[in-house]
Parts: sequence; structure tokens; C-alpha cells
Amino acid sequence: MPNLKTILENVKHELIEKDKLRSNAHENMRKATSLSKQAILLIHQKRLGEAKRATGDAEEIITNLQSFAEKFPEIVYGGMFSAALQEYSEANILLKLVEESVFISAEAIRVPSADYVLGLADVVGELRRLALDALREGEVNEAEKWLEVMDEIYIELLALDEAYMLVSGLRHKNDIARRIIETTRGDVTLEVRRKSLEEYLKRFEKRQKTKGKSVKGKN
Repeated sequence: MPNLKTILENVKHELIEKDKLRSNAHENMRKATSLSKQAILLIHQKRLGEAKRATGDAEEIITNLQSFAEKFPEIVYGGMFSAALQEYSEANILLKLVEESVFISAEAIRVPSADYVLGLADVVGELRRLALDALREGEVNEAEKWLEVMDEIYIELLALDEAYMLVSGLRHKNDIARRIIETTRGDVTLEVRRKSLEEYLKRFEKRQKTKGKSVKGKN
């Protein structure tokens, strides 16, 4: 039978080893989150190839963490890993929307459903940025398209019914999404009206010039 000193030495050794493992796991979670944030930025810069590579690197880290969690679930699962999965989901959903105008599923990127829907709710903010970029470039139709996608996300998340209440933080995120959508709708509406007025004034000016030429011709 080992004495108490030996028992506690073994406990200390195990705790130190677990702390090292926890530290490494958390560092990898931060890397995955950072890569996903980087991918989102690259998408806005229209550098989709680089965005794909960033999400691919994040995927590799997350896959390794999920494998590691089979042996040490208490080290991996928690707030930090959930945050990384949400950011990863957001990056993948946004990339798929920009590339193919379709939604990627939670199964396709192998993330838990709760983290997927929380990431999906955050996509609304990134779509606002796409809509505003489109407005600045004079692409009103493009901005309206992104506004429609924002609406779709918000409505479909609300339609989750009971599941909506089971995902912690989803109500808050969806409330933020609703405010973002309404603000974006106002921006798009103002630009549509401005563009309509601009076109009307151009037509009016053209008619006036035509009338002026007709009067000169008669004189």
C-alpha cells in the first residue's frame, strides 16, 4: 500500500499534467476562433480563397479538439470551446452564402446544433456589412438580396419554437439581429428612394432639355 506522500505526489503529477493539457487545449481554441474571425474578414475583402484556407485550418484544430475531448471531456467542453464553434459556424455559413447563396448545415461542418444556431444568429451582423458595402458600390439589388437573407435567418430561428428556448443566449442574439435588420432595412429603403429620386430628376432634366430645343427650333 502506498503511503499518503506517494498518493499525493501522484495526485500532484496528474493535476500538473491536466493543467498543461488544459492550457494547450485553450490555446488551440483561441487559434480556431482567431482563424474563423480572420476568415470572416477575408470574406468581406472578397479574398475567398484565403478565407477557405483559414476555415480549413480552423477545422483541423477543431477536429483534433473533438478527438481529444473523447478522453478529456472536462478539459475541452465549456464556454471557450463553444465560443470557438460558434465563430467557426459563422465563418462557414457566411462563406457558403457568399459563394453559393445557400446555407451550410451543422452536420456538414460537424458542430453541435446549439453552437450552429448561435453562430447563425451572428451571421446577420456580417450580412449587414455586406449590404452596406453593396449600397456604397451602388448595388441596391445586392443589398436587398442580403436583407432578404437576414430576414430569413431571423424568421426561421424564431420558428424553432420549443428548441428556441432551449438554446441559451439565442433569444438575446435574435433580439440583436432584429434591431440590425430594421436598421439595415431603413438604410436600404433610403438608398432606394434616393436612387429613384435621382433617376426622376435625370428624366426631368432630359425632358426640359428636349423642350428647350423644341422652342429654339420654332423660333
